[in-house]
Amino acid sequence: MKPNDKNGRLNTAERPFRILIISGSDRRQFNCPGVDSKSRALMFRMAERLPEEWEIDYEDIGNVFGRARIQSCNACASTSMALCVWPCNCYEPKNSDEPDLMWDLDLYSRLDLADAWAIIGPVNWYGPSSNLKLLFDRLVCMDGGNPREDLIDHKDPELAMKLEHSPQWEDLSRRHLEGRTAAFFCYGDGGGDELDASGRPKHLRHPEYFDPAEEPPDSRDLYAPLVWQCRYSGIEVPTDLWTYTLLGKGKKYSDNQAEDMTSENVYADFDAWTDRFAAFVARKGKVGPGEFRAFGFTPPSHRLADLRLKWRTVRMGTGYAPAGSSPAAQEKLQLNRDATLNPKQSEGEKLRKDQ
Repeated sequence: MKPNDKNGRLNTAERPFRILIISGSDRRQFNCPGVDSKSRALMFRMAERLPEEWEIDYEDIGNVFGRARIQSCNACASTSMALCVWPCNCYEPKNSDEPDLMWDLDLYSRLDLADAWAIIGPVNWYGPSSNLKLLFDRLVCMDGGNPREDLIDHKDPELAMKLEHSPQWEDLSRRHLEGRTAAFFCYGDGGGDELDASGRPKHLRHPEYFDPAEEPPDSRDLYAPLVWQCRYSGIEVPTDLWTYTLLGKGKKYSDNQAEDMTSENVYADFDAWTDRFAAFVARKGKVGPGEFRAFGFTPPSHRLADLRLKWRTVRMGTGYAPAGSSPAAQEKLQLNRDATLNPKQSEGEKLRKDQ
């Protein structure tokens, strides 16, 4: 049945199971390439196959012309784990300066509401799609992210570093979506018809550079970064729910579209994966909410904090980083060379300025 977000306020025992299916391909017919993906078709197929009494939520994160994209992670955790806020506060809903699909689609809340996630996506050059990787990069905050941005004045790195060393931090840093299940169905094209009999690309001018024997032996492992991120975050990824299927071997890419999957036997593999997923989730049972929920969370206003951070940025741009701060230490050691009032100017532009 369709998802009812109001059920998120019920006790766990009283609400139905809830599943979130994500189509992780970048492709949509409403942008280049003008054709929908296999993962989108499989997403709908899975939704129809799961138990009717379950709430089935799903989302396609593919690119649509003029729509917001998933913004990249700013790696706040590498400055201080306390600077990485749960849910992510680097961006916000409906922001015209930095439009973010994660917030616009309320994905943090929907991931929180679900007992289990089913991720369907392609392998693009030995890794997940860029959009799927962006989504999981932005989920770093589920693994120990700071649920109290008021303690760091929204985004003050010096306050965050101080908080991370305080006894209070031990009580705040949680794995916020722990207990859920994630399953991964990834698939790849068999190189189109680009390979010769030796397994090398045709028309390669330097075949000695390419040794087919050195390619990754198990394409399933190309999703390992996402799987292990989930596992480190307390999200269960059963081994038999992490699978890979090869499609279109020896075919041209144009002959390996969603409508061609019927001849690839992919439905048998996919349906078996779906059935294993449903059985595992039903056996495991529903997952209770964490203490700090993304569901029901409304991002606070932080205009005053933004003004203070803007002043900090201006001072750093003129070479006056806060005393005792990491930027000040880097400046003293001549590591960053980043004192500028025009941070949008690239390093390449600076190099070429006097030419």
